[in-house]
Amino acid sequence: MVKQEEVILLDFWASMYGMRVRIALAEKGVSYEYREENLRNKSQLLEEMNPIHKKIPVLLHNGKPICESSIIVEYIDEEWKDTAPLFPSDTYGKARARFWVDFIDKKVYHNGRILLYTAKAEEHEASRKEFIDSLKLIEGELGDKPYFGGDSFGYVDAALIPFYAWLHAYETYGELNVEQDCPILIGWAKRCFQNKGSVSNVLPESLKVLAFVQQMRKRLGLDV
Repeated sequence: MVKQEEVILLDFWASMYGMRVRIALAEKGVSYEYREENLRNKSQLLEEMNPIHKKIPVLLHNGKPICESSIIVEYIDEEWKDTAPLFPSDTYGKARARFWVDFIDKKVYHNGRILLYTAKAEEHEASRKEFIDSLKLIEGELGDKPYFGGDSFGYVDAALIPFYAWLHAYETYGELNVEQDCPILIGWAKRCFQNKGSVSNVLPESLKVLAFVQQMRKRLGLDV
């Protein structure tokens, strides 16, 4: 039985980091109040609960704030540990999962932002290569397993699958064909979407994300 407590999530619909938290909460069956943030006019609550970075997502559990998505997901897994464990049970497995999530954040997210929001051709070319190279390394870690967590959906799966919602935008502005370069990884993403309600009910439509990116590019003066 999931504990009935006050759980509030401060988030923004398009945030990949927020999506991983929502997926983790769904996996655990945790009921929570979702509060959508306007990132151009952040709420006083967000600024009070995350005074250092003033960024989403922020999870409020019985009034206590937890910030940074990877930390939030780990907190969720430990706090509601009786349902759908996200981390491996062994110490080495946990360390390896943390490593790959850190790699995802530093390589995939960083290079993806350059592809979407940078106009310089030389930066685009370098980031395009590093983006695909990073995905290939991640694909190698997946291997022939159904999920990164083995037979069960886990921490790395929850951290990476939000990028699937942004795939159309990456391919459009990065001039990529990820399925051609990383077919095993795309097979994994489709499997997650088809088999996990926690994923399909959280991820927004790719065209909605693309429209959001288009608006951001216009705001940055990259597109007319």
